Amino acid sequence: MISQTSEDAWPDLNWPDWQDTGDTLHRWTQIVGKVRMALAPMMNHWWQVALYVNSRGLTTSPIPCGALSFDMTFDFIDHALLIDTSHGARECFPLKPMSVAAFYAEIFARLRRLGIDVRVWTMPCEIADAVLFQEDHAHCAYDAAHARRFWRVLLQTHHVFNAFRSRFVGKASPVHFFWGSFDLAVTRFSGRLAPPHPGVAPHLANWVMREAYSHEVSSCGFWPGNGGYGRAAFYSYAYPEPPEFATARMRTPGAFYDAQLKEFVLPYDAVRQAADANRTLLGFLEDTYAAAADGAGWDRAALERAPHALGAGLPERRRQ
Repeated sequence: MISQTSEDAWPDLNWPDWQDTGDTLHRWTQIVGKVRMALAPMMNHWWQVALYVNSRGLTTSPIPCGALSFDMTFDFIDHALLIDTSHGARECFPLKPMSVAAFYAEIFARLRRLGIDVRVWTMPCEIADAVLFQEDHAHCAYDAAHARRFWRVLLQTHHVFNAFRSRFVGKASPVHFFWGSFDLAVTRFSGRLAPPHPGVAPHLANWVMREAYSHEVSSCGFWPGNGGYGRAAFYSYAYPEPPEFATARMRTPGAFYDAQLKEFVLPYDAVRQAADANRTLLGFLEDTYAAAADGAGWDRAALERAPHALGAGLPERRRQ
């Protein structure tokens, strides 16, 4: 069995150290995600657009295209963008410093070689002051070491989020990566309709938000610090937010309610420096979910499963 240290699983990920790479990678993932969105059938809450963490990076899962299917993968081990088809063909090019415009041109050239004809809206979503992909020559950084660290954090977070998700028998989302906001998320649903969502985001229509939040949710996630926040953090929120949610007691050291975001926040460093990072994060997820579910009167007995029913589900702690 391969030994894994805490530093391997939860590496240092200081946003200012790799912001240029993160901002570029954010736009690259949007290009790939929009290809999936253009071809995949619509699913509730836009679940068909997300990317997924795998053992090498981030992938689309199979995308239908007539009699063909294909997937696209950011490989953060060998640092390559892979396009594989169900006919056995592959296109691949290295991930390295290149502009968003160059990445966009390369992706679509490779798709055409594979006989895949697809068109996307080339304006980035949920990014303020963005420019069209094909005109963006400013964002061109790629630091391989930091990109790989980011994926390692996503992978470990994915394990803990899946353990958390396994304790819920009601409707729940997959653990998936939303390229619009550049975060990994998982959402639980009460089963009740929610009031129309009032929010908007840059280059994102309100009707998109209303579909995403059509039903009452407790949602949690991880984002690396983009969008002006400036540091990696885990978050948890409820929509609609129940009374007294913001004042709910948190047992996890370092967790707090951010009144501007209207979310509970747990800094990433508080997790990676904890004696048991996995259980610290899981405790935060459980506490914030309980605050949302109890505050809104969810039928928790019908929606939840005791952790021991299928095992705790947490990644095993390795001995060093």
